[in-house]
Amino acid sequence: MYTNQNLYIAHCADGPINLIGKMANRHGLIAGATGTGKTVSLQVMTETFSQAGVPCFAADMKGDLSGISQTGKMSGFIEKRCAEFGIENPPFHGCPTRFYDVYGEQGVPMRTTISAMGPQLLGRLFELNETQTGVLNIIFKIADDNELLLIDLKDLRTIIDFVGQNTSKFTTTYGNISTASLGAISRAILAIESEGGDKFFGEPAFDIEDLIDTDKGLGVVNVLAADKLMMHPKLYSTFLLWMMTELYSRLPEVGDLELPKLVFFFDEAHMLFEGTSKALVEKMEQIIRLIRSKGVGIYFITQSPSDVPDDILGQLGNRIQHALRAFTPKDQKAVKAAAQTFRANPSFDTTEAITNLGTGEALVSFLDQSGSPSIVQKAKILFPLSQIGAVTPEQRAQIRAAVPVKIKEYEKFFDRESAYEVILAAQEEAAREAEKQRELEEKEKEKAKKEKEKAKASKSSSSSFKRTIFGTLIATAGTAMARDLGKSVAKSITGKSTTKKSSSKKSSSGGGLLGSILKNIFK
Repeated sequence: MYTNQNLYIAHCADGPINLIGKMANRHGLIAGATGTGKTVSLQVMTETFSQAGVPCFAADMKGDLSGISQTGKMSGFIEKRCAEFGIENPPFHGCPTRFYDVYGEQGVPMRTTISAMGPQLLGRLFELNETQTGVLNIIFKIADDNELLLIDLKDLRTIIDFVGQNTSKFTTTYGNISTASLGAISRAILAIESEGGDKFFGEPAFDIEDLIDTDKGLGVVNVLAADKLMMHPKLYSTFLLWMMTELYSRLPEVGDLELPKLVFFFDEAHMLFEGTSKALVEKMEQIIRLIRSKGVGIYFITQSPSDVPDDILGQLGNRIQHALRAFTPKDQKAVKAAAQTFRANPSFDTTEAITNLGTGEALVSFLDQSGSPSIVQKAKILFPLSQIGAVTPEQRAQIRAAVPVKIKEYEKFFDRESAYEVILAAQEEAAREAEKQRELEEKEKEKAKKEKEKAKASKSSSSSFKRTIFGTLIATAGTAMARDLGKSVAKSITGKSTTKKSSSKKSSSGGGLLGSILKNIFK
């Protein structure tokens, strides 16, 4: 419940415990073992912020939070709490709600692009080592320098193949690009695709500022269906980190407001930090420290405060601690550590109290007007005014269909020209040019072959002709010589002869003709 810049969250022996609106952007923590009431605390805080006009974002791990969209009703448990808290006729109401889903199944799709995610977060998602992440940085730089858009996973896969085929061209300018690193990145892409991560990358990319909206004065509650996403922790945690970094980079500085512009709830917070590099944790710490000046409050939900790095835990000023179990020495150590994060209350032992809290009970400490932690109180969390439990598929579908037009646009997937299309087109053009060159070379070879064969045929024909003429002339000459020889024989037998002049003339004429022809042929 919200009154006069105060958010009524819990009730203790001294009365209501309020979260001061102006301190709500100083971040917070909801912790406790499974089944101790963390989800109800999350629902109470979310609907209270919504009633104050503050939009919220929360991941719904089991579907239970979806009930925040429906009006609650009286029950035996709530009736008992009303008597304890002195509340009459609680104003049950639902909150304006929008359902989202990375996979687009239980809500409006939420996508981003490869470029917007950036190499650092992708390196975490792909579980790359430092060297491999360095190569991924080079790939992004090559894409930027060549004006290649990296929108989805096929764009990234294509440019990796392109770089791999042209490594020698890029090494001098960008540094060493090992084929082993390229292979590791390619295998990581296949793994993410098998988990359905390809649905997360694409267009239209989600505009993070669309989370900041109101409906009739109430803050819109943006609920991410995360039951399926939870099966892939790296994708889930990287997705939430991306959202947080987007908010930090996109929103303007506004200083301390009377109420936050947006409150972000990160359930299963331990997943954000497991397997995260020191550099990325330091970046997260910086973002959490500075994002409050952008008017954003961040609240982590996890089992134990020890799930959150100390430097980040120290920035979470508003605390709700549900029961922790202490069955083992390790558990006892966690309980003691959790107790030490509170400002002690002399009326009870904090360490002992943590292990004895009932369901719906918690140790609560919010920041006071000066920004200092208040003394911890043993309290009971207010009951939700919205429905406790999940909505039906029909109700979810109705809510999804009723979103504003600008949100409906995210349902319309499109695939514009990006690195995949540009590189593919260039490769096809290069293949066509290579084919043309090959055909041209084949034609030139064929032409040269034909000319060679023609020249050979022409030479062969000329030689045959010469041999034919030569043979004819030899035969003719032989005939003439035979005739002259015959005449000579006849003369010797008969004693007759032609005149010397006539005989000499004929002989000279025959020999001269033969010599002339032979000379012309064989010159």
